[in-house]
Amino acid sequence: MIQRAEQNNPERCVVPDRTRMEQCAVGMITAWTRDIAYVLDRLTLLNASDSSGRFTGRLDLTRVGVFGHSFGGAVAAQFCHEDSRCKAGIDIDGAPHGSVVQEGLTQPFMFLLSDHDDESDPASVQVERDVQSIDDRIPLDRRVRVAIRGAFHFMFSDDGALLKSGIVRGVLRALGKLRIDARRQLAVTNYCIHTFFDHYLKGRGDSALHIESPRYPEIQVLE
Repeated sequence: MIQRAEQNNPERCVVPDRTRMEQCAVGMITAWTRDIAYVLDRLTLLNASDSSGRFTGRLDLTRVGVFGHSFGGAVAAQFCHEDSRCKAGIDIDGAPHGSVVQEGLTQPFMFLLSDHDDESDPASVQVERDVQSIDDRIPLDRRVRVAIRGAFHFMFSDDGALLKSGIVRGVLRALGKLRIDARRQLAVTNYCIHTFFDHYLKGRGDSALHIESPRYPEIQVLE
């Protein structure tokens, strides 16, 4: 079990050679997308016939949304590219990998990004190009790209925003990496995710999605 967990750790793909890194990442994405497909297969079976009666006929599998943070966001994009059961997806600040980068998506999809204004290194520039490549291939009325001003990559999760020590968050603020309250970043993230999925999976709102909100001026819609 420990060996399998280490093999599925995306950090092992962080190597200087970009070709090797891409090959490693694509291999892991393949495994993770198969996991999502397996879960949906099992839910389909349970919805059709569950011996306990808890799930039979209770699941609406015509409205499946897939999202993830960091590497999980890259997996969400690739899964939605491969599997039509994904009706809408979100990549939360994840660097894309796989065939989706060149082939794009047809489903509604949102990139929810941290504040990358100060990043101009080659790796960050490549990530931006890959995100743009996917975005350009999504129908105009189905694509959304949003940045949260002041947000930091590791604060999109409860683990980063709430469980890490105040000292760590203080150091990040002192270094200029964290320019928004961690709980505030979670609140803005939660709003964006709910607004996007409610619109595209529940059919709420106007024909066009309006994700801006006076309650959350940190939201920056990117063209």
